[in-house]
Amino acid sequence: MFSALIAAFWIMMPAYVPNPVAAACGGGTPVDFGKNWRDGRRVLGDGKTFRGFFAGVAAGIAVGLLQIWVQSALGFAFLPEHTVVSVVLFSAGALLGDMAKSFFKRRLGMGRGEEWRIFDQYDLVIGSFALAAVFQFGWLVENLTLLILLWIIIITPLLHRAANIIGYFTGVKDVPW
Repeated sequence: MFSALIAAFWIMMPAYVPNPVAAACGGGTPVDFGKNWRDGRRVLGDGKTFRGFFAGVAAGIAVGLLQIWVQSALGFAFLPEHTVVSVVLFSAGALLGDMAKSFFKRRLGMGRGEEWRIFDQYDLVIGSFALAAVFQFGWLVENLTLLILLWIIIITPLLHRAANIIGYFTGVKDVPW
């Protein structure tokens, strides 16, 4: 049971890192270039920037590559074994999932930073799993057991809230959610 918790955290690290790094390093040109959608609302909003996206993805990849090195050097056989492809997919998928959520929040008339329970916590999981399912389905099925998935469902909102509270108190985020 405890090893599945560690495995859940391990497999998700390349997806957990990009969001806080994107928030801390963001700014500059928005991904949507300030454009509005057909409904007159912004496509994504000022919170989704190229600098934040690339910094976040790079940080997730760096963490994932470090995990691959640690696992090969120390041989932690009980942990899911990341590949370079899985690391890239999880890192990019986390932020693409966040952008997709922002798109739908704007369509619903929700503003930047407005809380959208459930979706705010699991957008990175959905984005990561979706990209992995499309491009590396076999790896995903091989490494994602039901118990690991259950732990991911449990720990993700807790880690998300903790990271946002830290971001709020350090001035990186305007709201603690």
